Amino acid sequence: MMKAKQILKSFIPPIFFGGIRKFKTQKVPAFGWFGNYATWKEAKSNCTGYDSTIILEKCKNSLLKVKNGEAVYERDSVLFDKIQYSWGLLAGLQKAALENDGNLCVLDFGGSLGSTYYQNKEFLSSVKNVTWCIIEQAHFVDCGKQNFENEQLKFYHTIEECMEKQKPNVLLLSSVLQYLEKPEEWISKLITLKISTIIIDRTPFVNSFKNIITIQKVPSVIYEASYPCWFFNEEYLKKLFKNYMLIGDFESFCDPDIILNGNYTTWKGYQLKLADG
Repeated sequence: MMKAKQILKSFIPPIFFGGIRKFKTQKVPAFGWFGNYATWKEAKSNCTGYDSTIILEKCKNSLLKVKNGEAVYERDSVLFDKIQYSWGLLAGLQKAALENDGNLCVLDFGGSLGSTYYQNKEFLSSVKNVTWCIIEQAHFVDCGKQNFENEQLKFYHTIEECMEKQKPNVLLLSSVLQYLEKPEEWISKLITLKISTIIIDRTPFVNSFKNIITIQKVPSVIYEASYPCWFFNEEYLKKLFKNYMLIGDFESFCDPDIILNGNYTTWKGYQLKLADG
């Protein structure tokens, strides 16, 4: 299994570990975030994409080991020796369950094959009723239904399909908004569901007056892929969640801050509550 520190070192240029250091001429790193593109289309034209069957197979094989007790923890298809927790996310999930008489129904938008479900499963074992609903790309949903779906973990192709069968009290947006071509449109749609709690996690922000579109290149030790990625102006993103109050924010448990095109960045999460909920 690959250690988290090893993965991060593959992802981020050495300059970003242990603070910013003065450095001599270095080779351009092979992995990380690159460029500042005018449009999503322009960035996408220089990427391989994330709908590859290779990515699905890597995620499936890794998570099956977790499911079958052969591995402890999986994130982004990588196996780890120890579970790393997003304590802000976990606190939000437990709070939502307490407020709903021990019932927790999560709409995990872009939740892969259930990584976050398995990550937090043990801490949620004392919750009376847990239902974890994942909405994903079609091939992920088909794979999830075949290999991972159970009494608690469910997979749906669309928001509408999920809402017909479930009544979620938490909308989870973990490491997903930055990979949507039109995040503003998706957020506008999602907030009309009026789900009482929204938890955002692992979302990148840039110290800039405007959003930045860049390209993320994944380390080859994980899988060969590159895709467009947003780094958001924080105030811009907050304003999109109309009728929701900010309960608290927290730092990402695994994503390191970097310098992007001369701008400082940070990765954060939020707990939001429906104002009239």
